[in-house]
Amino acid sequence: MHEHRTYWIESLSRIAGPVLNALAGRRLKELMPVEAHSEDRAQCSHLEALGRTLAGIAPWLESGGREGEEGRLRETFAGLAREAVDAATDPASPDYMNFSEGTQPLVDAAFLAHALMRAPGELWERLDERVKRQVIGALKAARTIRPWFSNWLLFSGMIEAFLDRAGEGGDPMRIDYALRQHEQWYLGDGMYGDGPEFHWDYYNSFVIQPMLIDIVEQAGRRYPEWEAMREPVLRRAGRHAAVLERLISPEGTFPPIGRSLAYRFGAFQLLAQMALRRELPESLEPAAVRCAFTAVMRRMLEAPGTFDADGWLTIGFCGHQKNLGEGYISTGSLYLCTAVFLPLGLPADDPFWTGEAEWTSRRLWSGGEAPIDGALYG
Repeated sequence: MHEHRTYWIESLSRIAGPVLNALAGRRLKELMPVEAHSEDRAQCSHLEALGRTLAGIAPWLESGGREGEEGRLRETFAGLAREAVDAATDPASPDYMNFSEGTQPLVDAAFLAHALMRAPGELWERLDERVKRQVIGALKAARTIRPWFSNWLLFSGMIEAFLDRAGEGGDPMRIDYALRQHEQWYLGDGMYGDGPEFHWDYYNSFVIQPMLIDIVEQAGRRYPEWEAMREPVLRRAGRHAAVLERLISPEGTFPPIGRSLAYRFGAFQLLAQMALRRELPESLEPAAVRCAFTAVMRRMLEAPGTFDADGWLTIGFCGHQKNLGEGYISTGSLYLCTAVFLPLGLPADDPFWTGEAEWTSRRLWSGGEAPIDGALYG
């Protein structure tokens, strides 16, 4: 196994382990600190930790290695994840989570739904019928929350897309609103507005394009108008993935622009998803993307203060920088960083994991060659 894959699995285990072990033991609320600027975040931070951790780890649980040490670790984590889902949705559990009070639960119910969509075999089909009923009830409870007129429309759409997949009557109006509104918010060159206005941040990768892809792929078959969105959604995603790759410097850093920087390398979810799908732009070598991601991970994970003494993530971009946490950021929020690990769902002999290659900025800044960049029209 390539040393990078070993490092990725070790890193993912280090990040996800405290969350899933505590929740499987029904002790997450007891053990997880809630670092935040707002006192009310304890009402939602635990669901954030669950939904975001599983959304990133899901492809590895679903299709990661089955043999050797990786196989044993994957099976262990898959079992912990199923126990965690039970603990979070069982009304008798001390870790029973809030899916309906306030507004934030809509966000993380959607990340949980996204995780179930990404690992239907391990995280849905292998659940007991009792737990499935609990999950469906929890996701439907989030329907009482009205989304903001922004990327939040996709949270409602993602929940309904999963309910559609589960045969639970996903609401076509919520899906339609999310898809059509984002089509209106498309700005060009692979970039959507987050609502009516453009924002310089990473939300096209944190939320917008990854969820658009999976909502369209799950629900598109229901209506020809939705199915027609698939090709432009994927074409735009390819362009935005190319831009994200070019933002990674030769040193493995990237611009600290916009809000939610405490999600760290979760900023590259879309690029990771396109790698997982084997749909990277032709200009990008899969191995180069892996090398770029590994460089970024090392810069961030090995910064002093990234983890507290008990292994929980701290608020920050490179180390512990609590001032970078907006009012909606808390400890649970930080686990969106796991989204960079999506390519662990690719087998160890995939081109993503084999060979060595330099990413674009490293090649160019060392005097090498790289394809000319160009805008996407349409």
